[in-house]
Amino acid sequence: MRHNMSFRAVIFDLDGVLADSEPWWNEIDKKFLGEYGVAYRGEYHRNVLGVSYRLAVEFYKKTFGLSVPTEELMRRRGEIAAEFFANRIGLFPSTRAVLEELREMNLRLAVATSSLSASARPFLDRHQLTAFFEVIVTGDEIERGKPAPDIYLRAAEKLGVPENECLVIEDALSGIAAGKAAGMRVAAIPDTRFVNPRDYEKEADYVLGSLFEIPALVRSAATD
Repeated sequence: MRHNMSFRAVIFDLDGVLADSEPWWNEIDKKFLGEYGVAYRGEYHRNVLGVSYRLAVEFYKKTFGLSVPTEELMRRRGEIAAEFFANRIGLFPSTRAVLEELREMNLRLAVATSSLSASARPFLDRHQLTAFFEVIVTGDEIERGKPAPDIYLRAAEKLGVPENECLVIEDALSGIAAGKAAGMRVAAIPDTRFVNPRDYEKEADYVLGSLFEIPALVRSAATD
């Protein structure tokens, strides 16, 4: 029996996929940890890439021996990140053109991000992307962050699209794991400035060089 492999929805991670934010997280965390007396130089970038705020601050607490309550650390990191997203972080090239093309293909679009609403929404508004997305799910809406599947399951539920008809676009291994655990197919766009794309080939269904390749991928899936 031939399975219909076509997609009805594309669910985007925000950080490192739409937002060219990965170079900024070291700055965000440098400022954040500096407030607690830690001189941070980005040496744990890969440990916190794409994970929930809770997992990230718990990692920092353990690594740097901080005795500050997790809730306070999460709140403060969120405030600092919100300022960066609202004012400084840019888009990847061709983001808007790709979203327009996907909408013309009658795909339903969503964002599912570990970032908090206070970061994600001002970013999408400033870059005039909000109208492209029917559904925006942020890290503050769910109990368990990536790599748990909850955020992607919530997005599919809000879209009203079955999981197996959703394509997830991710840049982090934790996010790829979340999409796969949700029963979705996942296209990875690894940021070659920070990671080796070969690490992604076993984890994701597709490995792309940029957002630009998504429309062709969706078209080819429809004809498989």
